[in-house]
Parts: sequence; C-alpha cells; structure tokens
Amino acid sequence: MMNSIIRNKSKLLIVIFWILMWEILSLIINREIYLPSPHATFSALLALLAEKESYITIFYSTYRTLTGFLISCVFGIILGYICAINKFFYNLLYPLVGVIRTIPVMSIIIIAIFWFRDSNVPIFVAFLMCFPIIWTNTVTGIDSTDVKLLQMCGIYKISKVRVIKSVYFYSALPYIKAAMISALGIGWKVTSAAEVLSLPKYSIGGFLYDSKVYLEIPSLFAWTIIIVLLSFIFESLLKALFNLGENYD
Repeated sequence: MMNSIIRNKSKLLIVIFWILMWEILSLIINREIYLPSPHATFSALLALLAEKESYITIFYSTYRTLTGFLISCVFGIILGYICAINKFFYNLLYPLVGVIRTIPVMSIIIIAIFWFRDSNVPIFVAFLMCFPIIWTNTVTGIDSTDVKLLQMCGIYKISKVRVIKSVYFYSALPYIKAAMISALGIGWKVTSAAEVLSLPKYSIGGFLYDSKVYLEIPSLFAWTIIIVLLSFIFESLLKALFNLGENYD
C-alpha cells in the first residue's frame, strides 16, 4: 500500500515538473502562437469538454481508430498464423508487408483519399499502419515455438489443428499482446493525421486543421491532449483486459 502511494506521488511530481518546464518555456518564448501556456491550453480544454459537439467528435474518431485497429488485428493474426506455418505464403506476403511498412504515412493517406469516402480514409490508414506490426509479431511468436514441444506433439501424433490451437497460440500470445498495445498507440496517431487531410465530419483531425487555419493554438494543444489521453485510456483498458484474461486462465 505504501509503495503504491509513493509511486503515485512520484508520478504526480513528474507531471508537475514537466508542466512547470512547459510554463517556463512559454514565458521565455512569450508568444502564444508558438507555445501557449499551460493555463491557456487547459482553459481551452475545459471549454471543449463543455461542448456537446466535442463528445460526438471524440466518439466518431474513436470509432474510426478502433475499427481500423480491430480489422488489422483480425487480418494480421490470421495471415500471420498462415504465413508462419506455410513458408510459401510467408514468401508471398513478406514483400508486401515490407512495402507497407516503409511507405510514408502521408503517401498512404493521399492515395486513400482518392480510393475511399472521407469517413473511411482514417479507418483504412489505421488498418494499413497497424497490420504490419500485428502480422510481424504473430509470425515471430509462432517461429519462437519450442522445437522440442513440437517434436513431442509429433511423437504423440497430436493433430495439426490442436497444435495450432494450443501450442502455437500460447507461444505467439505474448508477442500478439505486445503488438496490439503498440499498434493501438500508432492507430491513434495515424487516424488523426488521416482526418486532418481527409476532413470527415465529426473528427478530431478536422478540429486540428481548423485550429491551424484560424491560429487557435491553445485549442490545437487541447485537442492534442485529448488524443494523448484517449490513447492512454484505451491502451490501459487493453492491458487490463489482457491481465484479466491471464488471471482467468
């Protein structure tokens, strides 16, 4: 109990320290257009949270992020399993995954704008950016399966389906969990970036764009804080879900 209190106090002090650094830097620069003060930013944040439209916007941006993320998880895990077990499919898909991993996000967003409706662009971009992470970790997790365990399964003639469900699954699970947590954080970043360019109705990216156009820098910082908080909240929920699953097992 005491250790938990000390850790929480330590985290609070770290947060206070960086807010103070932010305040000092804003005073030195003394130009809100470059760096608004913490007071101006949090005042803008409170003003946003008092508006109904902000919550509708947060809902739709969250929907786009989670939809793209979940689609990437489904395809990444299924194709990762197939590619890890079958070398032909791995060799076939690996170049494509490599290309997706190296293409600049802005290029993908611009291409997606020509392909999809504005509301679907962020979903597609989130899927495409998260997919390589999920796929790669799934393949790596299955490849790390204990060879002796597989040999034992062969000796006792355990069916391939059961090996996939039990042996490969539990070997890849820690890698998949780590990939999902990492991909979710990236999903929030790329979804917001896609919204800035595609400008779908009710989007955080749309408000970021408006803040830039009208030079409402405190509002820009406030929406950025909202994105960070949403990313932190959903990553924490995902970790809690994983811990719950481990305790249940």
